Amino acid sequence: MAEWKDGIAKLTLPTPFPVGDVNAYLVKGDRLTLVDAGTKTRESWESFKSQLGDLNLKPEDIEQVILTHDHPDHVGMLDYFSEELHVYGHPLNERWINRTPEFEKIHQQFYDKLFVQFGIPEQYFLPSMKIMKKTLVFSCDRPLSGEIIENDVPPALPGWRVLETPGHAQSHIVLLREKDGTMIAGDTILAGISPNPLLEPPLPGESERPKPLVQYNASLKKLQQYPIGLVYTGHGAEIAEVHGLIEKRLARQHDRALQVRGMLEGRELTVFEICKLLFPSVYERELNLTISETVGQLDYLQSLDAVTVREEGPTFVYTAK
Repeated sequence: MAEWKDGIAKLTLPTPFPVGDVNAYLVKGDRLTLVDAGTKTRESWESFKSQLGDLNLKPEDIEQVILTHDHPDHVGMLDYFSEELHVYGHPLNERWINRTPEFEKIHQQFYDKLFVQFGIPEQYFLPSMKIMKKTLVFSCDRPLSGEIIENDVPPALPGWRVLETPGHAQSHIVLLREKDGTMIAGDTILAGISPNPLLEPPLPGESERPKPLVQYNASLKKLQQYPIGLVYTGHGAEIAEVHGLIEKRLARQHDRALQVRGMLEGRELTVFEICKLLFPSVYERELNLTISETVGQLDYLQSLDAVTVREEGPTFVYTAK
């Protein structure tokens, strides 16, 4: 049952995704604010209305929405709200929540080229793109009303601050309440699992793709600089001791990368070949996630100057340095 605690109420909403339920948060401020907006399904909307009812509220009582990032399980229900409702988020949400034919074309071309570079057999191309498109069915189709970036005070939430934490998504931000270190973290850090740093096309005006795992590690290290108390997460339970958890996550990821480097001792492998070694039982079923994870480890190893990459025709091959 939803209830208020220190001006925040947690709403747990069903999703059709393997990750399970997603958390959204109501925050009391100068305007009643919803942080994140679940998935575009009737089940989610009915659950949302029921939990609002626990607080004697209705959807019309929400005065603004702030997005931690653009993934469908955090934005989809925006389509069920009035078009007058103000929605704020990082500018990089826009290309995903208000998709244009031009962006969809760029998106398709990016993955077509990437799959060749990664040495992924052609038979996986179409199923993989279908899964991506199917996921976006649960997203929304509406623009941001306003943009928030690093160090902004979010509209109508005095005492809170925006911190940019790219990695899991390029658009990712967290909200930090400075008086007590309470953080609404989206998927930047989760209690039970490590979020997947997902591949995305180059940012507007750029030609190189972002390196999400390298960014994600930098975002975690950045959070270490802040006096953070209780962390409200995008999935699962709250985190009380976030600094210790961050240390563990960074160490585990480094160990995982060294395991990948070990696979590359004395031989050259494509991203797809490494992916199959890392995820032998799930790579076919979860190709998009496992490829993102594999490339992330290789990007990280490259940042340490621990592997070399060369082009063999249109395909990249990696070896330990």
